[in-house]
Amino acid sequence: MLSILLFAGAVKGFLGIGLPTTAMALLTLVIEPTTAISLLAVSIIATNGVQYTRCESPLYIAKKYWLFGISIIVSIFFTSLIILSIPTEMLMISIGFSLVVFSLTQMVGKRVPISASHFWHVIVGLFAGVLGGMSSIWSPPVVMYLVNQNVTKEEFIGATGFLFFISSIPLAMGLTFAGVLTFETTLQSISVLFIVMVGFWIGEQMRSFVPQGMFKKIVLWVFLIMGFRLIVLSLF
Repeated sequence: MLSILLFAGAVKGFLGIGLPTTAMALLTLVIEPTTAISLLAVSIIATNGVQYTRCESPLYIAKKYWLFGISIIVSIFFTSLIILSIPTEMLMISIGFSLVVFSLTQMVGKRVPISASHFWHVIVGLFAGVLGGMSSIWSPPVVMYLVNQNVTKEEFIGATGFLFFISSIPLAMGLTFAGVLTFETTLQSISVLFIVMVGFWIGEQMRSFVPQGMFKKIVLWVFLIMGFRLIVLSLF
């Protein structure tokens, strides 16, 4: 399990995204989805906080994406409150669907004709929050939107760090109120933080040595296969 967390941290450090996506895809092979979500809570907050504070223009990012962030915060909090009432199969399907959509859209570079208006910030933010509250994976809608807007690499890193950081806090609160994130599971989540941060650091270093295009293709294929696997197992 530690190797999974190390790899997920490396993916996050290398691509700026993918910690919960990678970890949930692999951890759900060995533990229950709700257990995996609680295990990742602290690491999600820490890695995204570090990523956001290291971006070039934190204040600019916050001013541009504040409404986007609020929309995610509201929907992710209320959805996470009812996570225990959601059937395990539905959680697995939502995770699998997220993986498949994320992988396919990234592979084909598909762009949807939507603008950078506040209206779309709210719509995409609410959808991402519902998905995140159910599965702890809310990156697909956010990433697809940013890719669709063709933002610079620097803005992509800053925006994802900001949006995922501020929305991971209400997720943790919602999981706490729902009884998923208890004192014991919080300690477990803290205990794995070091290994995730080591992976995060490794991923950052890898950017200089591994062709990003090649690494990203491998990760996306893994996501796609794992996503289909989770959907099939949940349905049949």
